[in-house]
Amino acid sequence: EENNLNQNISTLRRVFGEKPGEHRFIVTISGHGYRFVPYVKVVGESGGSELEAAAEKLEPIEIKESRPIPGPYTGNRRSIAVYVFVGLLALGLIAGVLYHSKNSTSLVSHSRSKTIAVLPFKPLVAGSRNQALEMGMADALISKLAGGEIIVRRLSSVSRYVALEQDSLIAGRELGAEIVLDGTIQTAGDRIRVSAELLRVGDGKQLWAGQFDENFADIFAVQDSISEKVAAAVKIPLGDNAKKHYTENVEAYQLYMKGRFHVLKTIKSETEIALTYFQQATEADPNYALAYVGLADAYRGLAVGGEMPSAEFFPRAKAAANKAIEIDNTLAEAHAILGHVIFWYGWDWNAAENEYKHALELDPNSADSLKFYAHLLSCTGRHSEALAKIKRAREIDPLNLGINALEGLFLLHAGQTDEAINSLQRTLDLDPNYRLAHVFAARAYSEKGMFAEAVAEASKGRDLSAVSSEPIAFGAYALAKSSKVAEAQAALDELLRLSQTRYVPPTSVALIYNGLGKRDKALEYLEKGFTEKDVRMVFLKVEPKWNNLRNEPRFVELMKEMNYSGRTMKDTR
Repeated sequence: EENNLNQNISTLRRVFGEKPGEHRFIVTISGHGYRFVPYVKVVGESGGSELEAAAEKLEPIEIKESRPIPGPYTGNRRSIAVYVFVGLLALGLIAGVLYHSKNSTSLVSHSRSKTIAVLPFKPLVAGSRNQALEMGMADALISKLAGGEIIVRRLSSVSRYVALEQDSLIAGRELGAEIVLDGTIQTAGDRIRVSAELLRVGDGKQLWAGQFDENFADIFAVQDSISEKVAAAVKIPLGDNAKKHYTENVEAYQLYMKGRFHVLKTIKSETEIALTYFQQATEADPNYALAYVGLADAYRGLAVGGEMPSAEFFPRAKAAANKAIEIDNTLAEAHAILGHVIFWYGWDWNAAENEYKHALELDPNSADSLKFYAHLLSCTGRHSEALAKIKRAREIDPLNLGINALEGLFLLHAGQTDEAINSLQRTLDLDPNYRLAHVFAARAYSEKGMFAEAVAEASKGRDLSAVSSEPIAFGAYALAKSSKVAEAQAALDELLRLSQTRYVPPTSVALIYNGLGKRDKALEYLEKGFTEKDVRMVFLKVEPKWNNLRNEPRFVELMKEMNYSGRTMKDTR
């Protein structure tokens, strides 16, 4: 069926005259299927001449039949018959594609609400890029538009479209947006020059365009004006937060933009740089709530992704999140990040859930809040709710690698291992170098008994991270389970050596001991993980690799201490 579909798509592209690499009519959604996105123009009764002119430009397609097509037509009338046949063939193929897509999950789902993508702005002069400013302008406009009656693609999805030659309509199609906002931005001394253009993705029609040449200190007024013009052009009201600037201090704002630019890269060294900028932003304006949210998120990122000691970073993250809420209790991001700090470090599931719910009341379309909430739901065994939340997050932020990878992990937690592997493969289709997807795939393949594949995925994950112990641990677990004891022991020894010079989460060591069948040592390190507040203890309830320990009294006690019930994963599916 898949080969037939590919052949049909190839035929359609040839019929429509698409060149290799073009996406004028059909867009490939990696790992998912195809979307039909043609330019459509309404013509009146006199449109026949236009259609005939267009038909004359079509490249003839040779049609081989086993017998002649009956009929007395010759010359131009025969050409028309060919075009009619080709048109009917195309319609049939389109119907087949639509039928096929109806039974598959599309990466970018369309909702009844209007959907807009705000792309990173580009420089007026190619040689003078300031990507923090370019990304920051998009980020600010996304925040202003997101509170209204419109779905706004988040920065994590649009941030890949930074190339100077990027076609905004292609980006809009790939993002599943009906409308795209693109523009240029440049500073010259204390001046800022901004041009922006709002386009309808379906036909490329310009809905609005504007230019601004102002003092840099007036950048907030420029952002207000653009968001108001966009809202007017698409006939939607802006949300209550659209007029909020959160700071009037231009220096603090610039520092915050730089922090956002670096934290978006989700690399430990970049997060450390972001942390410095967020700290400087709070010093420049002590009442800048968003800067405190950035600070909290950076501290959390270092503890979770950077494998830094929880006790060192999470109290700081909690203090920053609480400060943001103290300044502005209506800031959804602040409640979401506080909930996530409580989830990873406090292990108070009810308190974390209340913060997530509050965040979603303030901003129902916050992909981050949905992702965070789904994490808690999955780890506490509420799998159907978790999958619904993470799916909704993906619909809002379709190219967010973290959301796509976590959907695969949550499917694994729910016992849907085949679906998890397929989901993670789709994530890797988006970015073959996304470390988390490889690590999660290693976890899933081990559950299938596909240990060679698990080791291969773990190895790829390790190649992509010089920090994380997870790829070593999950690779060694698979080696142990495939009777490659010496190799697994060597990996264990490596982690134990590393732990002498830097922090290694005890759960990573426990996992290898468990794979080697050394239950007492595995339990010893899990207890150590509890004492040290190892963030990966949150997976204790749902990680299937601990299933052999669930009846052990020490494990049961750990579950109670972590505010989990004694039920197994299967009981809560």
